[in-house]
Amino acid sequence: MRRRSFLKLGAGLALGVPAVAAASGCAVEDPLAAQAKAGDNKNYIAGDGSVTEYASDQRGEPVQLEGALFDGTTVSSSEFAGSVVVLNFWYAACAPCRKEAPDLVELHDAFEPEGARFYGVNIRDERNTAEAFERSFNIPYPSFQDKDGGILLAMTQFVPPSAVPTTLVLDREGRVAARILGLADKGTLKALISDALAA
Repeated sequence: MRRRSFLKLGAGLALGVPAVAAASGCAVEDPLAAQAKAGDNKNYIAGDGSVTEYASDQRGEPVQLEGALFDGTTVSSSEFAGSVVVLNFWYAACAPCRKEAPDLVELHDAFEPEGARFYGVNIRDERNTAEAFERSFNIPYPSFQDKDGGILLAMTQFVPPSAVPTTLVLDREGRVAARILGLADKGTLKALISDALAA
């Protein structure tokens, strides 16, 4: 993984495990675990906005997933080859998801002409709820209906369960090039998509 000055990079984030403070050698409590234990009934675990970039030689194999969009169309990751793909994990009642939605729309509109493809992965909602959200925010790209957790399960190496929103950028080979755990900063995500398109 490589680090940029404007990105927050947490050790061990790909597995959702606690980071280790290098200077002191002390374990830092995992913020996701702390939220899960809080019992505040907010129904989601918010990431801290940490950004992880994976160097090309550390990306491993292309992701393998298949699922149905809310319109009934089946999409497989085999169709991603040659395109940069942004996968945003969300659901309608998630406050950070609502906050980042307008930025995702703007980034889609900016990058689709350059060949980037955007998909939502809705992990909780029925079709009517998801479509109401999409109408409210004028979401122009489709979402997978993943209430059964098939896509989330396929992506657990990168998306901790219940850590929503999470946004992944896949390179042209279908490998995870970058991840934002939590609310996606628009400028950061723009840079990550630009890098993947330029590679």
